[in-house]
Amino acid sequence: MEARDFKDTLHLPKTSFPMKADLPKREPERLARWLDSGLYEKVLEARREAGAPRYILHDGPPYANGRIHIGTALNKILKDIVVRSKSHAGFEAPYVPGWDCHGLPIELKVDKELGSKKREMDPVTFRKACREYAQKWVVAQRSDFQRLGILGAWDAPYRTMDFGYQAAIARSFGEFLAKGLVTFGFKAVLWCVQCKTALAEAEVEYEDRKDASIHVAFPMPVTDALRALWGEALAADAELFAVIWTTTPWTLPANRAVCLGPEIPYVLARRASEPAKLYVLAAPLVEATAKALGWADLAAIPGTARRGADVEMARPTYRRPFDVDGISFGFLLGEHVSTDDGTGLVHTAPGHGREDHDVVKRSGFPVDDPALCPVDPAGFYDHHVPEPLRGKRVVAAKSPDLDANRAVLALLEAGDPSGARLLGKTDMVHSYPHCWRCKSPVVFRATHQWFIDLGALRDRALTEIREKVEWVPAFGVNRIGAMVENRLEWTISRQRLWGSPITILRPAEPRDDVEYYPSADDPAELKLFFDHLVAIFEKHGADAWWDDESFPADAFVPPTSKWKGVAFEKVKDILDVWFDSGVSHAAVLGTSAYGVASPYTDPKAPHVLYLEGHDQHRGWFQSSLLTAVALNGKAPYDTVVTHGFVVAGDGRKMSKSMGNTVEPDEVISKHGADVLRLWVASTDYTDDIRLNQEILTRTSEAYRKIRNTARFLLSNLFDFDPATSAVDPEKLEPVDRLLVARAALLLADARKAYDRFEFHAVARRLREFATTDLSALWCDVRKDALFVLGKDDPARRSAQTAAYRIAEALALLLNPICPFTAEEIWESLPGHEGTSPNLATWDSLVLATLTEEQHAAWGRLLDVRAAFVGALEPLRRDGVVGTSAQARAEVEKTGAFTADLATTGLDEVRFAELLIVPEVVFRVPAAEGDTSLPAVSAHAAEGTKCPRCWQVKRDGDDTGLCGRCQAILSSATAGETAAGA
Repeated sequence: MEARDFKDTLHLPKTSFPMKADLPKREPERLARWLDSGLYEKVLEARREAGAPRYILHDGPPYANGRIHIGTALNKILKDIVVRSKSHAGFEAPYVPGWDCHGLPIELKVDKELGSKKREMDPVTFRKACREYAQKWVVAQRSDFQRLGILGAWDAPYRTMDFGYQAAIARSFGEFLAKGLVTFGFKAVLWCVQCKTALAEAEVEYEDRKDASIHVAFPMPVTDALRALWGEALAADAELFAVIWTTTPWTLPANRAVCLGPEIPYVLARRASEPAKLYVLAAPLVEATAKALGWADLAAIPGTARRGADVEMARPTYRRPFDVDGISFGFLLGEHVSTDDGTGLVHTAPGHGREDHDVVKRSGFPVDDPALCPVDPAGFYDHHVPEPLRGKRVVAAKSPDLDANRAVLALLEAGDPSGARLLGKTDMVHSYPHCWRCKSPVVFRATHQWFIDLGALRDRALTEIREKVEWVPAFGVNRIGAMVENRLEWTISRQRLWGSPITILRPAEPRDDVEYYPSADDPAELKLFFDHLVAIFEKHGADAWWDDESFPADAFVPPTSKWKGVAFEKVKDILDVWFDSGVSHAAVLGTSAYGVASPYTDPKAPHVLYLEGHDQHRGWFQSSLLTAVALNGKAPYDTVVTHGFVVAGDGRKMSKSMGNTVEPDEVISKHGADVLRLWVASTDYTDDIRLNQEILTRTSEAYRKIRNTARFLLSNLFDFDPATSAVDPEKLEPVDRLLVARAALLLADARKAYDRFEFHAVARRLREFATTDLSALWCDVRKDALFVLGKDDPARRSAQTAAYRIAEALALLLNPICPFTAEEIWESLPGHEGTSPNLATWDSLVLATLTEEQHAAWGRLLDVRAAFVGALEPLRRDGVVGTSAQARAEVEKTGAFTADLATTGLDEVRFAELLIVPEVVFRVPAAEGDTSLPAVSAHAAEGTKCPRCWQVKRDGDDTGLCGRCQAILSSATAGETAAGA
């Protein structure tokens, strides 16, 4: 007799959810639906209608210059994970993306594109070109970010070049003025000769650099006062020299003093080979100087140690190098002088050093003489140096002939007219400041600049970051704290065009009654000015400041001002772009962008999070902190999360020249955005994050396992209606209730991990749940119930309910990480067609619970199951059985084991189902009272293999169909007959 095919009597899986994700093709289609349907707005509306509290992740604006890179993608994905998870947690979590649009990189790019055309352009036209360039990249980056699956207010972002934002910058600057925090002065500031502008400390990074380290002897006239100081040691025919050490030979032409430490002992030292030449050195550094110069015969003259303060009292002088006029310069006392290195005598050039400037200024010496800084904005010596040095570049010289250091050394070696002598030269590798944008070495250069005095802000800022702000990871507070603690002032002026202006007027001709307008000394006038100016900027933008034809200086003087009619001119410097982005808390938070009251005035203010890379401790985090403390008296953020940089798989820096870069668009076109997002979520982002193709392949495999598990769940719900078929959580079959309860534990763990920003813990738990709890356990155990039992059998409906509830939880927990896939899962669930998981909250999930005792009992029973699987393996290996469905289990029925069965609700039949065997034989335990796991063994089952359920049973009919399958088919036939009647 021909064997019957029972396939059509089984409930075999079927679903429209495809096994192949095909993310590169399907994700853009889903993204288009999100944008067309206004999903972001719908989510916010749903939360508002529910009265949800607000949680704001304030976007640190990326720079609008080029396509996004993998680090930018990492940052935006992390932010989206936060926003989506907070929304699922029941918060109204708006996300307003921003762009930093001002600044030097854009200006230089436009400069290059325009070439000679720029010379014919007025400032307003050039600024328009910069605006268009920035907007081009805003549009491109917006598309890139959207393709990553980032939900946000893409049609209403903030840009620092928006008229309203520029007006807010001006308003904030006015408040700084009003508080007396803005000063103007001629000081030595960090200067980039490539960018031709001043820099703030936050804009430099230190890298190792090799420079010439030189010792130079400055000749000192021997005076009666010095003879009185040193007595007979200073012989009548002695030649006296002050020995300085420097790693910046190019600053020697700008020397104006030598500094001594007031309490440092100074001695006269000489060489045995040149006894007439005496050298002034710090006593603790004589030996080190002798070693550095290779002068083994250099030694201090006994009894000549004198305090620096006493030496200075003798009013010694010296001749500086390259001085042909015979001018003598003096010695000054400075607390900055130490004996850590050098000679203890510090060459002082007030035009090229901050401490040098301060100590010379305190002495009463004028420090605003242009000759003090004989270096032009591009780093070349000007006419204030001797002819042979003019036109040489102090750093970043293109050729040796232009190198100022080489030229200075050549003159010293040739014999300087002043009598200064080069004693020794070595090359030294030391940490040196570089411009963090163009990577060129920077210099200190004295110029007129605008500053913010941080002295009044520092203590409050430190209190805020140390006591009021949560830092993730915790070491962030130490990083930013050290930077703020050591920062005295902020150089806020830049000598460029593309930015927000320093909105101050000065008289066209010097006047006694007004130096700058407006002034903090007249608060009413200051407010009048900025109200008037802000109104102009809101309508015309900051370009009006450069439009001298339509908006001359007088146009910014309010009609009712007492200064109306005075001839003013505009300050044409721009603000540091870190000030621009730093006041985003004032320009964006508390405005219609978020539709909420200001966090600084609203007692029910939302929690504010900033999330950026570690480098922003010195950048946006710091500028935001300082401006917020100045304007509002508190930090702009409640929590700050930082991440590391993306590096190659071997830990090295990514570099196109090394061929180890990974571009986001390449990853997305090959794997899809969800795989890239899963990689981000799977990393410990608090440190540098490794990435290469091998890592992406592993991530893709992890994604596939989660997807396949979800597909199994969905494929068994084709005839399930949650409205009519669902089983109450407390009435689920024991193993179903176990898995739904484990899903509840997963939910609890994931929520805690999301709240702690530990996304890698969420990703790990999701993978473990999918592979261990579901694939390796529940899916295996419940296939029989889902495929074999009658359509409406309570046990099958229980299994389907579990699949449904678990799939819902899986989709909602996965959505912050893999939103494209999560929504695909969600809308494949019966009853969720056409809906989005983004509208749901985690609290809406219907899950089950178990007691700790029940979980513990299940753990022991699953250990018994594992022992049985181990016992079965030799039978499978030897071909005795093919699967557990052809095996019989024998288990010792100990008291503890029996108690665990009762605790979990398993009877003998259900325990057999847990082992996936047709029969379990329980044996009397060998020893009563034994609380260890019961002994378990595996044997071949007796009987015939049922052609429908494939279990080996003793009760098969003449076709082999087992008794259970006979009853199922009979019931199905009776049901069909009844339905037909």
